[in-house]
Amino acid sequence: MKIKTLFWILFLLNLFNYIDRQVLYSVFPLLQADLHITDLQLGALASVFMLIYMCYAPLVGYFADRTPRHKWIGASALIWSLATLACAGARNYASLLGARSFIGVGEAGFTTIAQPFLAENYPQEKRASILAVFGLALPIGSALGYLWGGIIGLHWGWRAAFLLAGVPGLLLGVLAFTRLKDERRIQQATAEKPGWKDYAALLCNKPFLFICLAHAMLTFITGGLSAWMPTYLHRYLGLDVAQAGTIFGLLVVLCGAAGTYLGGKGADKLLTYSNKSYFWIISLAFAGILVPALVGVQAASASVALVCFGLAIVCLFLPTGPIAAALVSSTHPKVHAMAFAVNIFLIHALGDAISPVLVGHASDLWGLKTAVLLCTCVAAPGLLFTWLAARFTPPDPQKTNAN
Repeated sequence: MKIKTLFWILFLLNLFNYIDRQVLYSVFPLLQADLHITDLQLGALASVFMLIYMCYAPLVGYFADRTPRHKWIGASALIWSLATLACAGARNYASLLGARSFIGVGEAGFTTIAQPFLAENYPQEKRASILAVFGLALPIGSALGYLWGGIIGLHWGWRAAFLLAGVPGLLLGVLAFTRLKDERRIQQATAEKPGWKDYAALLCNKPFLFICLAHAMLTFITGGLSAWMPTYLHRYLGLDVAQAGTIFGLLVVLCGAAGTYLGGKGADKLLTYSNKSYFWIISLAFAGILVPALVGVQAASASVALVCFGLAIVCLFLPTGPIAAALVSSTHPKVHAMAFAVNIFLIHALGDAISPVLVGHASDLWGLKTAVLLCTCVAAPGLLFTWLAARFTPPDPQKTNAN
């Protein structure tokens, strides 16, 4: 299998992974009006997805370390796409909540495997860059999800938005089954089959654990803002649902893509000076989030607020490639799938499984402006965890796989 073919199939799957995930947020006001639900219930739609997502990931990681990974990728795409179609047919809040849960099952199966599967095909000096390019699917897919949900939802209703979002993933799932191949040789897979001691060692791997905790703080902020910023723009800047989804989608795709690309390229260039370059970029991201967010929330001008939010989004996406590359470098290849599964569990358990509902609850109590500002303050512990990850990382790059 050509490496370009592998990359583009995984990239397109990742793109629709985020489209199907994010389309929900642009139709929050439409769901609220149709189903008569509160902000807390809206936040729970985001949180239940992440709860299932993070709990299912370790199960997938265990079997993916032992079986052909391309089959898991294809099956996962089919599951999340069928669940998205089920959202379109939901007749009440409970059925929508259930369908949203199964999107978490499918997307956890894909995300757990895709990044290490791709990274293993590239040398270390190119990993942050290629994973950053792969990670461009996050801002682009998220933006398309906001645009998709906002425009289609306004003109044809929220059911049509889910219906049209679910179809492409079905086709890509079949393509993954037929074109992707796991190149691991049977003999090598048998020799490298991990045991429980290898998995337990992850819990003693300090660089890995602190990377996960830093990533969790970033995910908390990203999850909270992703869920509520379209509604924020609708409530405070006077935009309708389509305008809010379109403008926030453009901010995410332009600023997110810029941050993702710059973070990956910068980390790979700095890698020639230090194997801790990944942590420099992650620290820069956390430090850069706070001021633009504070100014943006307090700004009286809509244009000033949007510029500030754009700068904060650039910072949020800077660590996309560096975090994935740091996870690969800090763990042994035979436990890569489980390492990413553990990371997924931790970042969502402490991050966006709780941040949308907490922001929604804070909004009910103190208003959405205060809730958004409180969400960004999680950058402070993120900086601490990044410093600790760098401190425990050995200075010799060759030692980073020793754990």
